[in-house]
Parts: sequence; structure tokens; C-alpha cells
Amino acid sequence: MYALLLFGTTECFLLAVMAYDRYVAISNPLRYTMIMNRTVCILLATATWTASFMITVIQSIANPIRFCGNNEVDHIGCEVKSVIKLICAESSSSQISMYFTSTLTLVLPLGFILFSYMRILVTILRIHSEGGRTKAFSTCGSHLTVVIMYYGTAIFTYLLPQNAGTHEIEKIISPFNSVLTPMFNPLIYTLRNQEVLGALKKLIGKKKPDITY
Repeated sequence: MYALLLFGTTECFLLAVMAYDRYVAISNPLRYTMIMNRTVCILLATATWTASFMITVIQSIANPIRFCGNNEVDHIGCEVKSVIKLICAESSSSQISMYFTSTLTLVLPLGFILFSYMRILVTILRIHSEGGRTKAFSTCGSHLTVVIMYYGTAIFTYLLPQNAGTHEIEKIISPFNSVLTPMFNPLIYTLRNQEVLGALKKLIGKKKPDITY
């Protein structure tokens, strides 16, 4: 459970960092290598992993919880919301802490991503050439797809009020968030590569045959 929380939180922050990277690439293409140099990338990655570790693992170690009685987790895996229900003591404080952490790791990065893309949209609308606009949109397409997939399921799981109906739906979409989305990530990002597209078309039999006269 702690591993999933750590990697999930890191993914939220990394998507926000990638949104900033897209903004710099489109708004300041000539200065991109100066702004997003190797040192900055290392610092951003280190800050992302450190913040995620502090929010998830350190917080869990600092506030240990005791379990007793029912030991069945009503979920496909050790989902944190279902595990909290098995705590011996009053779980309201744990739920408040979970909603606070979810807001910090979901809402704030998503707000930053939306703000970055608003700035990106303004920059793209200033581009006069249609080819330049298309290239700029294609640069953001893969990232936006992952953001919609990941944040859509995560917000439904951790921020929306839960009842019997939503809990059953949550159990269905949980594997999508923890298994399918990471599995689709490499495919989504590599589809912008022309060689990968050519290999994919050949694989599914849609490559046009060469016509000779």
C-alpha cells in the first residue's frame, strides 16, 4: 500500500513537472536547453521523489495505526480508503488526513497543469503558421492523454464522496489506475515517434503496399 502511494504521488508531481517542461519548450524554444538543463532536471526529479516520500512513507511512519477485529479488506488490493476502515481507533482523523494529502497531491498539481496549459494555449494561438500550431499541439497531446487518464481515476477514487454504489465502481476502476495506465504510458508517449508508428501500422496490417508500374 505504501509503495503504491509513493509511486502514485510521484506520478502526480512528475506530470506537473512535465507540464512545466512542455510550457518552456513551446514558450521559449530557443532558450529551452538553457532553462531545462541537466542540473535543473536532476533537482526537479530529486524534489519530486523527496516530497512524495515525505508525504506518504514518512507520514505513515510518524503516525502508526493499529488494526483489530475484522481483517478483510473490502477491495481488490490494499487500497488506503478500505484499509482505514479497519483501524481500531476513531478513523475520522485518518480520513481527514487522507483528504488533505489527496488535495495536496492531486488538486494542486492538477491546478498547476491546467494553468501551464492555459499559458501554452495562449502561446500557440500567437503562432501564425498552421504547421507550427499542429506541431505544438502534437507535443502536448501525449501528456494530456496521460493526465486525463490518471487524474480522472485518481480524483474519483480519493476525492469524491463514497457510498455503496461508488465503492463498487471504484473496485472496478482500481486496476485501471494501478495497472493499465502505467502500461499505456510507454505506448502513448512513443506514438509520436514516426518509426514506432510505422512499425505499429505494419503490425496491424494497415501499411499500404508499394505500388510499382
